[in-house]
Amino acid sequence: MAKKRRKLKKRAYGCLAVPFLFAAVLLLAVFSMTDKTPKFLQSKSIPEEYIPIYKAAASEYGIQWELLAAHHRVETKFSTMDPMISPVGAEGPMQFMPCTFVGWEHPTCSGLGEGDIPEAEKTDPNVIATYGGYGVDANGDGKADPFNLEDAVYSAAHYLSENGAADGDVERAIFAYNKSDQYVTDILYYVDEYTKQEQ
Repeated sequence: MAKKRRKLKKRAYGCLAVPFLFAAVLLLAVFSMTDKTPKFLQSKSIPEEYIPIYKAAASEYGIQWELLAAHHRVETKFSTMDPMISPVGAEGPMQFMPCTFVGWEHPTCSGLGEGDIPEAEKTDPNVIATYGGYGVDANGDGKADPFNLEDAVYSAAHYLSENGAADGDVERAIFAYNKSDQYVTDILYYVDEYTKQEQ
């Protein structure tokens, strides 16, 4: 009798498992439908309006445009991060450290620390040229602004090109951008995804 009861209990639990499983799947479906993540981030595709900027900057600096798209995706999820300043002080859509953007020869940039560069100097192409920074005035408005998408993308292209991407050493260039093996892996993943989408 006790054995029969145990069997019946097991069957009852087994029967209950199906509705619970169904409810769990239903809940997951509802949550996925209410996900606030923009569709282009869910699908890993690139916002179309950015592609001409990537292509123009890549052509100017002799690198693959998908590399710029991958950096933009990893750094700020295509400029959807708010604010576009990291906890360590990297700025704009492509997350430049101020001293890298303006140049490490700037008087306020010493050792490995980031200087307190005056805002007017941070965007001045002449100051950037003087101190050997990577900032670029891509849109010709007289400022190289790390928060302006065109300027930021061209500046990133400049940096990646100078650090090996133009010579085919893409991994070295990516590692120079952010000294992390995981970062290199993440960027290369998106480069591969975006290259496949173009084919």
